Amino acid sequence: MFDLVRKEISSNNILRVGINMSNFLLVNKDSAFSKPEGLSPDIGALLAKELDLKCQYIAFKNPGELIDAIEQDKWDVGNFAFEKKRAEIIDFSNPYINIDANFIMKKDISILNNEEVDSKELKIAVVNRSAYDLWLSDNFKKAKIIRAKTITETHNLFYNQDVNILAGLKPKLLEELNNNDQFKLIDEPFTFIKQSIGIKKGNSKAMDFINNFVSRKIKDGTIKSLLKKYDLEDKLSIPV
Repeated sequence: MFDLVRKEISSNNILRVGINMSNFLLVNKDSAFSKPEGLSPDIGALLAKELDLKCQYIAFKNPGELIDAIEQDKWDVGNFAFEKKRAEIIDFSNPYINIDANFIMKKDISILNNEEVDSKELKIAVVNRSAYDLWLSDNFKKAKIIRAKTITETHNLFYNQDVNILAGLKPKLLEELNNNDQFKLIDEPFTFIKQSIGIKKGNSKAMDFINNFVSRKIKDGTIKSLLKKYDLEDKLSIPV
């Protein structure tokens, strides 16, 4: 069974791990593309060890590029966020970590909850094809969604007042609040980003193996230890 799973996941003795370098929480921002470091690369290395395979990182600038690369057979497993649109072409494991996605805005905007953000009067900046962009596209029908290539560009749109609302991962938004007392955050997340391991569709035995791997790493404290290692204990949550 083990050998069959290995063949389903990798055709040689190397596990090619796709990494989204734009996820500043799970990949250290100072990492080189040739040697990504952080919680997400560590998970990939642990999975490779579990499969008795060498680990090779394949780094991508953003999640969109990572998703597209599956068609060119550039990676065996990918570390990125679950989203139902992506699940049309990729099978996702249970999440190994959760990230809150929230809104911030100027304090003079009289909005108290997430539902009120979906207004035709408002423009929301998001990272193009991020998990929360896809969620907003499915669930928000009135507000105008303004997409940018990078997190920095979305923040610039917000600062330049090209948009009213900035959508993003909570830890990064909290940095903005700490730097500017004119902003407010809606405390309740509008969605949770479920960080998972993805593989090509149709390999059920491989997915069972990966889900078992994720479950064990949560239960044995490995994920908790990685949060501590990268100083993420107050920024991310471990799935129950």
